[in-house]
Amino acid sequence: MTGKDDKAAHKAWVESLDTGYRQALKPRQIQMIGIGGAIGTGLFLGAGGRLEIAGPALALVYGVCGFFCFFILRALGELVMYRPSSGSFVSYAREFLGEKASFVAGWMFFLNWAHAGIVDITAVALYMHYWGTFADVPQWVFAAIALGIVGGMNMVAVGWFGEMEFWFSLIKVAALVLFLIIGSVLLVGGHGVGGVVPGLNLITANGGIFPHGVLPAIVIVQGVVFAYAGIELVGTAAGEAENPRAVLPGAINAVIWRIALFYVGSVFLLVMLLPWTAYHAGTSPFVTFFSRLGVPGIGSVMNLVVLTAALSSLNSGLYSTGRVLRSLAMGGSAPRYVAKMNAAKVPYSGILVTLVIYAFGVFLNYLVPSKVFEIVLNISSLGVVSTWVFIVVCQMKLRAAQNRGEIARVNFRMPGGPVMAWLTLAFLAGVIVLMAMDWPIGTYTIALLPVLALLLGVGWTLLKGSHPFAPAAPSYIVTHAAETDDDPDS
Repeated sequence: MTGKDDKAAHKAWVESLDTGYRQALKPRQIQMIGIGGAIGTGLFLGAGGRLEIAGPALALVYGVCGFFCFFILRALGELVMYRPSSGSFVSYAREFLGEKASFVAGWMFFLNWAHAGIVDITAVALYMHYWGTFADVPQWVFAAIALGIVGGMNMVAVGWFGEMEFWFSLIKVAALVLFLIIGSVLLVGGHGVGGVVPGLNLITANGGIFPHGVLPAIVIVQGVVFAYAGIELVGTAAGEAENPRAVLPGAINAVIWRIALFYVGSVFLLVMLLPWTAYHAGTSPFVTFFSRLGVPGIGSVMNLVVLTAALSSLNSGLYSTGRVLRSLAMGGSAPRYVAKMNAAKVPYSGILVTLVIYAFGVFLNYLVPSKVFEIVLNISSLGVVSTWVFIVVCQMKLRAAQNRGEIARVNFRMPGGPVMAWLTLAFLAGVIVLMAMDWPIGTYTIALLPVLALLLGVGWTLLKGSHPFAPAAPSYIVTHAAETDDDPDS
């Protein structure tokens, strides 16, 4: 068999691993999943602590990180337009980089969302403590309740998941739009919140854009990256969409203005309505703002909205890990058990595995409730960065194959070509360096990388060569893995 024949056989095998799903997600659901993926707990809860550390500079950090996230999404969009897949970047890594890369990509993604889910159930518990009625209820109790709710949600058919995410995302967007409208009216009208005169004076009178200097703003980049975790969910959902190639380009292109409006715009508005010193870690800055308005019950309403946002993020993470674990199992990079699906075509086994990890998060909330958010956020950030690196590298491999004429060019391409791809990878490498500078938790997190590499190595050793669903075609993974982009048969 020639190299080209072998590669064609391998591609056919990779595509066959995505069978079994129902293409039941409607265009409006995909659009809202895309929006919801870009708006999550990192903004609603994390922004409070980040404002406390960096002040108004947080808006600039959101803008810079959002700029690169847009290119990551465009790279993913190019891959999706080439071949929609529920396995998403795990499937693309399998095709362009080999099974070992797919193994690392998938398990790092699982690391991301497994820990992100712990962040989300922690956020739920923190939000519940906003109401004095629940002040004496242990944090872990609310974490356990959230786990039970979202676990049940993810066992239903994908159409129901899409409908729930549609409404969850709609609530998040409506709340932010409400804040932007009310905040803008107060700002333009010069109406103070709690006696404070709004405007740029609140920035200049409180230390300027960088009240603590430039370094804190740079260091929080690694935390801000987590705020955008979930933007890649739209790629996973594409595999179960009714017409992904028609709806994905619009959903992805809209991300850049969502980031500009909801992240950058919201933070600038927050610091021009109240001094940035009014916002604190553990409390949503939006809840702080609405509470200061003095309207009875409005703080509680906003807190209910951010509670919904946390449940939405938790639900989305569980959805995506179930699909990615199944993709790994179908290629032999995870135990065969997690490839099982129920009658509704939901990969329930992978979902159950993730729920076990989330249950550990409940235990953490019991053990160290005051530290659990920052601990798991940093570990999750490693998975986020890894996932985005694999997306960009796979896009570069796809573009190289297109340039050689092996694959037809798609009409939705990442702008900027290889220059922006390399700049994006450099940015992600910089995020890892910044994590190492974030003493002590970030430093300890990076110090765990050798341990993580060892665990991945042990896992690969135990599973390699075990392709329970694979025909002979995967021999391409071994025989052609070393070929370069210049090889016409690669």
